[in-house]
Amino acid sequence: MAATGIERWVPGVRIVREYERAWLWPDVRAGLVVTALMIPAGMGYATVAGLPPVTGLYASIVPLVAYAVFGPSRILVLAPDSALAPIIAASILPLALGDQDRAVALAGALAVLVGAFMLAAAAFRLGFVTDLLSKPVRVGYLNAIALIVIVSQIPKLLGFSVDAEGPWAGALVAWRGVRDGEAIPIAAGIGLGSLAVILLLRRYRSRIPGVLVAVVAAMLVVWLAGLDGDLPVVGGLPQGLPAPALGGLTWADIGELVAPAAGIALVAFTDSAVLSRTLAARRGETVSGSAELGGIGAANVATGLLGGFPVSASSSRTPVAQAAGSKTQLTGVVSAALVLLFMLVVPDLTRYLPQAALAAVVIGAALTLIDAPAVSALWRMNKVDAALSLVAMLGVLVFGVLEGIVVAIVLSLMTFVNRSWRPYRAQLGRIPGRRGYHDLSRHTKHGETIPGVVILRFDAPLFFANGSIFDDWARATVEGAGPEVHTVILAAEPITSIDTTAFDELAELDDYLAARGIRLVFAEAKGPVKDTLLRYGGQERFPPERFAPTVGAAVDEVTGTWRGDLGGGV
Repeated sequence: MAATGIERWVPGVRIVREYERAWLWPDVRAGLVVTALMIPAGMGYATVAGLPPVTGLYASIVPLVAYAVFGPSRILVLAPDSALAPIIAASILPLALGDQDRAVALAGALAVLVGAFMLAAAAFRLGFVTDLLSKPVRVGYLNAIALIVIVSQIPKLLGFSVDAEGPWAGALVAWRGVRDGEAIPIAAGIGLGSLAVILLLRRYRSRIPGVLVAVVAAMLVVWLAGLDGDLPVVGGLPQGLPAPALGGLTWADIGELVAPAAGIALVAFTDSAVLSRTLAARRGETVSGSAELGGIGAANVATGLLGGFPVSASSSRTPVAQAAGSKTQLTGVVSAALVLLFMLVVPDLTRYLPQAALAAVVIGAALTLIDAPAVSALWRMNKVDAALSLVAMLGVLVFGVLEGIVVAIVLSLMTFVNRSWRPYRAQLGRIPGRRGYHDLSRHTKHGETIPGVVILRFDAPLFFANGSIFDDWARATVEGAGPEVHTVILAAEPITSIDTTAFDELAELDDYLAARGIRLVFAEAKGPVKDTLLRYGGQERFPPERFAPTVGAAVDEVTGTWRGDLGGGV
């Protein structure tokens, strides 16, 4: 059934209208399971972001409800994320100057800005901007984020704390702390034991989440042994509902957060969009990128106004919800209600939760960001992509998280420019007994040229960066073909656009060829490209007879024969 006007803006209305009674228990069951992960993970990521643990719960409750109303995906789970937490910390802590209340306000403002960027992008249908982070660069970036998170949590895992800026300094200080005996044996035992439980249950695909088992076991050990005074613990949570916490900020503070918010919006939506599309495809559904931007943007604005911080789709909790049988966003609403119930009824329970166990939860999640198989595959498939992935990772580790986003985007753009700058190009010819015209470099044994004719193919748009390369290559190919050449046919189907700089290069090539008595013909040029050539050069330079519908038609005209050959080939 087609969506009504309001349902396009508020997809939750459609879910309510179409809801089936048979979905109720699967949604409730999935909500129970997701809650078991949501509480420790939310608190853990809040601490990584330099915020009080309770803000992680606020950032779990509000986005789940907001996305249930405004989000297009039926089962995507929005929550605090390990990939965003270090970026949030790098954005707000230098401005907070050690004031925790100010840090919370800055984080809220950051979330509002992130949401505003996403809503604006949704309004202008800018979902394509996620392509600014290519897969190799994103893999390298996330690997670096994972290492930063792990290094930052190792001291907490062992029961002590460090104060250092940057992953390298943090690793050095952590090593000195271990060497000098600063670790608390009881805390280290609980932390390492919790991490072992999480990894083992994940390895054997346990139906009971390892995070739940580890956290409950750690709390029982602390409670039964009375260890809450002997090692760092989270402490009790404030009892209450999510509330506004944006006081004390100035316009100067907002200005400092604009650039980080843009980077976080890009990273958050890139990862969320990939996850959303993947899940939708598995369910035989389609999710609009612009609608996804709007849903995630609304969730970020809501959590920013009510004491939270920026969130994105969770790549760990969403699959858990799916495996538990989630059918709709009611799963998120149930989980939000249960987290809120936890805060209202048993907020003091976390006084027995050791920081070491929470660090184990965060490290366990960060390990899932490290994609060693993807790196290995990149080295096998494309060494350039693998090198870009490595450089992106080093950019984050060396220059910092926020600067690393810029490095990642610049690398992605450089990759695009490089591939368009030096695209594949080929001289085409015939192969006896085979239709069409084919790349002679791939058919050196049987391929043959057409006397007096050079057929060229350039597999990219022509623009300022590659126009001269095309010109030089075309001239060199013509000169290498000998003095008998009288026609150059450009198989123009792969050329999807031509800018003014490239047109000048094309005109110079045309003049060069004309001076040698050689005619330039365009075959299979797309309508918009033909219109561009006529608009730039007019019919005086490129009259209609300089265009042929196919390569075969151009050859027939030049040679005075008709063979029925089709253009193209490989």
